[in-house]
Amino acid sequence: MVYETGNRTVDDAVERVLAGETLTRRDGLALIAQPVEDLAPAADYVRAQFGDDTVDACSIVNAKAGDCAEDCGFCAQSVYFDAGIDTYGFLDPEEILEAARRAERDGAQRFGIVVAEKGVSKENRPEEWAEVLRAIRLVREETDVEVDASLGILTREEAEILVEEGINHYNHNIETSPNYFPEVVDTHSFEDRVETLELAKDVGMDLCAGVILGMGESPTDRVDAAIALQDIGISSLPVNILNPVAGTPLGEKFGDSPPITTAEIIQTIAVYRLLHPDARVRLTGGREVNLDAEEQHLPFEAGADGILTGDYLTTSGQSPGDDIEVMERAGMEPNMDANDFDPEAVKRCGAEDDSDLETAAGSATSNAEPGDD
Repeated sequence: MVYETGNRTVDDAVERVLAGETLTRRDGLALIAQPVEDLAPAADYVRAQFGDDTVDACSIVNAKAGDCAEDCGFCAQSVYFDAGIDTYGFLDPEEILEAARRAERDGAQRFGIVVAEKGVSKENRPEEWAEVLRAIRLVREETDVEVDASLGILTREEAEILVEEGINHYNHNIETSPNYFPEVVDTHSFEDRVETLELAKDVGMDLCAGVILGMGESPTDRVDAAIALQDIGISSLPVNILNPVAGTPLGEKFGDSPPITTAEIIQTIAVYRLLHPDARVRLTGGREVNLDAEEQHLPFEAGADGILTGDYLTTSGQSPGDDIEVMERAGMEPNMDANDFDPEAVKRCGAEDDSDLETAAGSATSNAEPGDD
């Protein structure tokens, strides 16, 4: 079957992707210049051919908050900035288990243990490393969700241990293009991030690595980030959208209005689907504040097939029940490969007691305010 929009650039790209060809940077630059009304249905068609009509939900817990020595300009957890967040050391593994149980209840298929620092160090902080491993074991033993991790830069020994402990995906976002990265971060390089991803992949972990849109980058930067992820080889591509946090450099620069439109968000997600037909393109942080409630289904009609549900690292998300309704509005349904749950029960839970709903992720102290990080 030949897919046709009448847009020769888009139609040619779809035909080549369906034939098994990997699109290039030149293709990506041509595509991101095309009208969103042509790109979105084409990307959705490709998603349906390579996958199914499910949305894979993940959830995270901020297992160690704040006082990070890196200076990422978007991040409320950097020691360089005063964003007014709660800080705490590595959580008791039992608290992490409780967060994982909430994630399981809320329909997550995978659960990520996240720390805010350059890297968890087996050599320099052996007691903390031991607690990380205990948390991983508890979640694996006591829940059905797959366990992922985002622990910063790794040594080969640490990466090999994480594989032995059953870590499924390793998350380490590249944030933006190699060219624009120095505009956002000074204390480490784009290459540092790539090295960790390549190491994690080399020892056997799948990779979850993505971007933050709306940091002042150009459409070319958005394409170049996707091409860099092609070169690395990922299976999950989280797409965050900046929600500027007061006290951070990007918060001061942009106020509450990141320089990206709804059309650009949808357009970029569609291009990412065409450049990464086999990956889960996952809508993550910042979506609730950058997309109106009636727009949140649009990414899932433009190639997205993954979501981060629950709260974020230092900020609140909408209820998992609302997320399921977004999926359904787009004609999709929750994935249940790892965790066979009751979507109607999740929706009822949110509707009955939304004001007190404790979602799976974010700050365990539940003091988060809307934001991006």
